[in-house]
Amino acid sequence: MSSILVGIKRVVDYSVRVRVKADGSGVVTDGVKMSINPFDEIALEEALRIKERKLVSEVIAVCIGPDETQQQLRSALAMGADRAVLVQVASGAVPPLMAARIFFKLAQKHQPLLVILGKQAIDDDNGQTGQMLAALWDRPQATFASKLEIDGGRARVTREVDAGLETLEVDLPAVVTTDLRLNEPRYIKLPDIMKAKKKPLEVTTLAQLGIESAPGTLRSVKFTPPPVRLRGIMVKDVSELLGALKQRGVL
Repeated sequence: MSSILVGIKRVVDYSVRVRVKADGSGVVTDGVKMSINPFDEIALEEALRIKERKLVSEVIAVCIGPDETQQQLRSALAMGADRAVLVQVASGAVPPLMAARIFFKLAQKHQPLLVILGKQAIDDDNGQTGQMLAALWDRPQATFASKLEIDGGRARVTREVDAGLETLEVDLPAVVTTDLRLNEPRYIKLPDIMKAKKKPLEVTTLAQLGIESAPGTLRSVKFTPPPVRLRGIMVKDVSELLGALKQRGVL
C-alpha cells in the first residue's frame, strides 16, 4: 500500500494578535506561540482518517523551515503521522514556487497516493503551492476540498463554489488542498506526545534534494500594521451621510 504526503507550515498561532516590528522588517515572533497552520492541520486529520480506513499504510508529515519547525512536526507525529521530514531552510518564509519544487522532489522520492496541503497559510495567504505542485508533478488537482472520498484509483472531491457545491473526480495520484469544513482535527493527548518522541524525523536540505535556491524571486520589502479604524459618527439623514462619505473620499 502507498502513503500520503501532508504539508505542514509553522505559523503564528491564529489566536495571537500579530504585531509588526518597530522598524517594519517583519512581525514580532519572540515569545509568541507558534502552531501548525490551521488548514494544514485539517489536511493532516484527513490523511489520518484515510489511513484509519486502511486505504493507505503511511502518513508522512513534511515541513519546510528552520530547526524550530521540529516542534510542529512533533505535534503532527503526536496527532498520528507515522514519520516526518524537515526540509531545512534558514527562514520559514519560502515562496510558493520553491515550496512546490520541494514537494515535487519529495513526491518523486516517496511516490504517494495523495499529496494533501492546506489551501493557504494564514500568514502569507498565497494559496498557490498546491496548484504549482500539480503542474510540476503533472498530476490532477482538486482544490478547496470540503469532502474527500477515495474509491479505488480515483478520488471524489466536493468543493464549495459561489453557485453551490461542485464535485470533481480525479485519477490518483493527485494533489488535494483542504478547506475549513472538511473536518475537525483531533485533540492531541499526552500519551501521544510521548509516543511521538520515538517516531522518526528526517532532516534534509535543499542541496540533498537536488534543488538550487533561487534568491530574489520574492522579497518582503516592508511590513506595516493595518490603519487604525476611524471612529464612527452619527448622521441625521441620507444627504448628511453622502456628504460625510464624500469628505472621507469614499464617494
